[in-house]
Amino acid sequence: MNINATLLVQALSFAALIWFTVQFVWPMITSAMDERTKRIADGLAAAEAGQQSLERSARQVEEAINQARSRAAEIVSQAEKRASQMIEEAKTSARTEGERLVAGAKAEIDQEVARAKETLRSQVAALAVAGAEQILKREVDAKAHAELIAAVQKQL
Repeated sequence: MNINATLLVQALSFAALIWFTVQFVWPMITSAMDERTKRIADGLAAAEAGQQSLERSARQVEEAINQARSRAAEIVSQAEKRASQMIEEAKTSARTEGERLVAGAKAEIDQEVARAKETLRSQVAALAVAGAEQILKREVDAKAHAELIAAVQKQL
């Protein structure tokens, strides 16, 4: 064989291989590469959208946490204010109740003093009548005795 013929046959075979590859294999490879490129671009776009969504969600979570904190602080403030009001109401109520009890005790003491004075007047009057009876050594009748006791009670 001649080297030129071999070289020519190999060149024709190589040209046929290139033509076959360009006609049938290359379009499938380029379409597969285009499809793969599209999937990668879609994946990157989805990743970017997911990242933005994550950032948005993080901001929303932070905002919700801040709102919850401010609401909790507001609730604590209201609870403290209500507790303060309840303490003041209890103090006022206790003070009023104490004043009422003191007034009732004073009224009861005044009544007891009046009863004691009345009792003492009666006893003093009875003693005065008894002393006067003994001094006079005579019997005093009931009507005169009652008049004498009344007069002594008025003087006391």
